[in-house]
Amino acid sequence: MSSIQLVNLCKSWAGTKALDGINLSIEAGSFCVLLGPSGCGKSTTLRIIAGLEAASSGQVFVDGQDVTQLPPAARGLAMVFQNYALFPHLSVADNITFGLSVRKVEAGEAARRLAQTAELLGLDQLLHRKPSQLSGGQQQRVALGRALVAQAKVCLMDEPLSNLDAQLRQDMRRELRELQQRLGLTVVYVTHDQSEAMSMADQVVLLNQGRVEQAAHPRHLYAAPATTFAARFIGTPAMNLLRLQDGCIAGSSVAVCQPGALLGLRPEAVSLGGAIAATVQSMEYLGADLVLRCAVGSELITVRADGKSDIAAGASVGLHWPQQAEHYFDPQGLRLH
Repeated sequence: MSSIQLVNLCKSWAGTKALDGINLSIEAGSFCVLLGPSGCGKSTTLRIIAGLEAASSGQVFVDGQDVTQLPPAARGLAMVFQNYALFPHLSVADNITFGLSVRKVEAGEAARRLAQTAELLGLDQLLHRKPSQLSGGQQQRVALGRALVAQAKVCLMDEPLSNLDAQLRQDMRRELRELQQRLGLTVVYVTHDQSEAMSMADQVVLLNQGRVEQAAHPRHLYAAPATTFAARFIGTPAMNLLRLQDGCIAGSSVAVCQPGALLGLRPEAVSLGGAIAATVQSMEYLGADLVLRCAVGSELITVRADGKSDIAAGASVGLHWPQQAEHYFDPQGLRLH
């Protein structure tokens, strides 16, 4: 197991900052997910850790060693790419052991590692096949096997499940997490999918415009978002953000009086049958849930209600939420309480 530390990492292209002072500590043996929208800098961060790109400034430490100037092969890292990067003319076995042959690993040792990795990933019966004869999930396991067979202590993954269908993605998320815990790997995983991040990570690092917006355990990120960006990005449907008028909003228990401040409410924290009068403007039926968009004066509040609720657009409803469900942010979007 290896820890990773990024110190004031910056990357610029032609005057445009892709990364702007990234400081991050990743514990050995943990599953760290870099999360954020397209263009936020997550893949660039991963490639700099891997040594595939050079940082404009800052340092990368692996197990306390400064590897900033080391080539990729000398960093002791393995990487799994989004497109799998398998050789179509090679068998599964040769794809998995390709890196070992390049490193001149002795044939007997290479065969031992191959057998161990194939058994671990359920590829024993597929070693003679070519990539074109495999399903998407099997190809993903081969790409993962190539990383594991190197016996690296750190595995970097760049959106490895994005090419799989929804059900297979869900299955592979579980398999990846179980495998990481069983082997004690340090994993740095890039995704734009919050479901992947929240279900797999020990630490979610939310990036926005080349900066760390918040780094925390998934439960903390959901329960106490540090900014309005984090509040809106994490959670489905997104958190309601209501502008406070004169430090209050009708029916709420405002503990913070600051003009221009924002009240945040998770849709699932808002319930029907309260004293706050609202009108249902639209609804979305999702089976177990019914997502309502309700007008309260000039504000719109999203409510995640029971899917069995019999409510139509245009209906008048009453809303309620507990005081402990309220989040407050200052006019700049920083958490107040």
